[in-house]
Amino acid sequence: MYALVDCNNFFVSCERVFQPQLEGKAVVVLSNNDGCIVSRSNESKAMGIRMGTPFYQVKHLTESGRLVACSSNYALYGDLSNRVMSILADAVPKIEIYSIDEAYLHLEGIPEKAIPQMCRDLVEKVRRWVGVPVSIGVAPTKTLAKIASHFAKKYKGYRGVCMIDSDVKRLKALELTPIGDVWGIGRRLAPKLQERGVATAADLVRRPARWVRENFNVNTVRTWEELQGRPCVDEEKHERRKTICTSRSFADMITDEAELALRVSDFAAMCAHKLREEDSAAGEVTTFMYTNRFREDLAQYFPYATVRLDVAASSAHEIVGAALKAFRTIYRPGFRYKKAGVVVSGIVASDAIQASMFDFDDELRIRQDRLSKVMDEVNSAGASSSGRPLLRLASQRPGHYADGIRSDYRSRLYTTSLDDIIDVH
Repeated sequence: MYALVDCNNFFVSCERVFQPQLEGKAVVVLSNNDGCIVSRSNESKAMGIRMGTPFYQVKHLTESGRLVACSSNYALYGDLSNRVMSILADAVPKIEIYSIDEAYLHLEGIPEKAIPQMCRDLVEKVRRWVGVPVSIGVAPTKTLAKIASHFAKKYKGYRGVCMIDSDVKRLKALELTPIGDVWGIGRRLAPKLQERGVATAADLVRRPARWVRENFNVNTVRTWEELQGRPCVDEEKHERRKTICTSRSFADMITDEAELALRVSDFAAMCAHKLREEDSAAGEVTTFMYTNRFREDLAQYFPYATVRLDVAASSAHEIVGAALKAFRTIYRPGFRYKKAGVVVSGIVASDAIQASMFDFDDELRIRQDRLSKVMDEVNSAGASSSGRPLLRLASQRPGHYADGIRSDYRSRLYTTSLDDIIDVH
């Protein structure tokens, strides 16, 4: 059996932990630069506010007091997520963290009769110890557990825990689940299934396996198997990404070359860090910049340039150096830039890097890799207390993300900064 633990409206719930006055109010959390809505409370959902709605369209609701908006505070959310996951990890033999607000619990060895009470105890414990409400779905497969968690979240009668442990419950749940809500189906596949008369998950499981194999790919076949109650999705094994991109829109348009170079350095360093996290290396680095396409009164310019590395790399020095080299070829004065970013591609496994016959910097590359590893270790150790990397390259801008992104409604760093700890009156 699997249990999917899902934190309810996670970003909003995190904001409410230290601001209890937000309980019962319509609350939304905004994306970077306060651009659009990425998390909603149940009250804001009831108002008809959709995920991804641009903030300017609902800003009048905040000004009238009907809606509370919070800028994203990822340091706070990450810390509270770690607290939730540590509680879950202590309760079961194995945990598989799926995202910042979701985790699969492997329940092997736990008597089936004891599972419902264990899950209810976890719901209460996380709420009491962290302050975040969670819902738990239990089922024999991960896909069914995902469906069960939706019911646990939607219907209060479940008290936070829904268990699909019989064919009767399974078929009833599938009848009530639109095909587009099934984990693994996705936006593109759902319309194709609907065109063939598959409106719910139950419609899909009624189709023979041969029909699924002939009309769709192997992932859809696995989803069909999972909905039948047969485990088919093992521990999530993420395929190596073909590209990694880090980009940001700026709070204000930038014209200064040096300032833009600092931003590009930051983005490139973040790409390099993601490569090292995945034990990968990239052979190409692309830098791009955009002016504000919505300002028709301003000159427009959307350049990009790619630098190919002699040997695939993941060190901050090489990736940042290549990104800046590309940046210098495309920067033009006289334009007001609104966005920039770095893309690394040509990604290979770090243990499968192809050497070059004309590479004479092997010793230097080894030293740079070691230095990057030390930076990662120091930053990992210091992230929980500072909320940002402690070590950066000299070409990066300290504090860039604190003052380079619009966040007019950001809450304090209650758990990661001594300057922002909660005041008790």
